[in-house]
Amino acid sequence: MSTERKIVVINAGVSEESSTRRLAGRIAQQSIDTLGAAGVPATVTMLDLGPLATEIARSLVSGFPTEAVSDAISRLAGADAVIAATPVYKAGISGLFKSFADLIDNDLLIAVPVILAATGGTARHAMVTDDQLRPLFAFLRALPVPTSLYAAPEDWGSPELGKRIGRAAGELAVLLRTDAPRQIAEDNWTGYRHRFAGQATRSEQSAADVDFTTDLMRLATGGPAT
Repeated sequence: MSTERKIVVINAGVSEESSTRRLAGRIAQQSIDTLGAAGVPATVTMLDLGPLATEIARSLVSGFPTEAVSDAISRLAGADAVIAATPVYKAGISGLFKSFADLIDNDLLIAVPVILAATGGTARHAMVTDDQLRPLFAFLRALPVPTSLYAAPEDWGSPELGKRIGRAAGELAVLLRTDAPRQIAEDNWTGYRHRFAGQATRSEQSAADVDFTTDLMRLATGGPAT
């Protein structure tokens, strides 16, 4: 049997019945169904940012994640894939979503497949997903799937939204059915800059984890480079 894949949904909707949470839920269910049809079991964890808003603000001000935020980041660190969903306010992604992203180490989501999604009150903001979410996750060195999703009020009754969700879920499934994301991260891990004692599961946590045999570390400790 295939290894179970863990999908984490980052939901920046601020109410339990928000359109953002509704869209994220549809994407998650379609992703599970698509993977299941390919014989790949998957589970979904919903990471709702609304209840963490005060904790996120406190973490930003102090510079240190609170226990609740650290727990959320730890759940994200164990994800094989991410569904990132945000409402659009003032022609931009949610400040709550961006604030949470600001607390994530740059190497937490290296080569992790991501479906990008947003909701808004008008179709005029449809490009926010690609204009703002895609560059953010590119900076985090994640792997956003080609199809991004946006839902305006008129989209909910359209079969086109379901088709786009199906296409994005299919793209995510292709990545998760292979070992490519993990292989990308492992093959290139030493070439990335990492935060010492960071949030990523593979981060160096103590001096014992540091590889002092690399050229950079030999130079830093006063030795010659080969």
